[in-house]
Amino acid sequence: VGNVFSGQVVGETAKTLSERFGKVLQKRQSVSINRQDVSTSINTQMDSLIPASKISNLTQGMFVGAVSDNFDERIEQKIFHAEIVVDTAKVSAEMKSYRPIPVIAEFLNGDGSDNLRETIEASYRMVKQDILSLLPARWSELRMTQI
Repeated sequence: VGNVFSGQVVGETAKTLSERFGKVLQKRQSVSINRQDVSTSINTQMDSLIPASKISNLTQGMFVGAVSDNFDERIEQKIFHAEIVVDTAKVSAEMKSYRPIPVIAEFLNGDGSDNLRETIEASYRMVKQDILSLLPARWSELRMTQI
């Protein structure tokens, strides 16, 4: 129930996901140099673990998420930012072995023009006619059972 997996999303969805993933304490160091002195300052700040800007710029194959655990199956790393690595050579080899999908029904006239709409309308008229021809017989049966 608490599992979330997401690819690229923008706006409120990205913001909501970022808030759900939480924040992490970041240490920042800055160095100031002037003619007489060098000063270093170190401070800490809470930043989003996965910022909304990062979620809204995920590329193909990249995703973020969070998983929930059970009492008997604890998961240490619940939040993740990952990438699916595709072996393109293997996919290409697999695609070469694909067979074309067989044509079950073709909706082309003899001249090659599409007649799908006409076929659907003819089927609709046939079903409607079948219903109209069945109604009188069923109607009289229904009247007989009510008497």
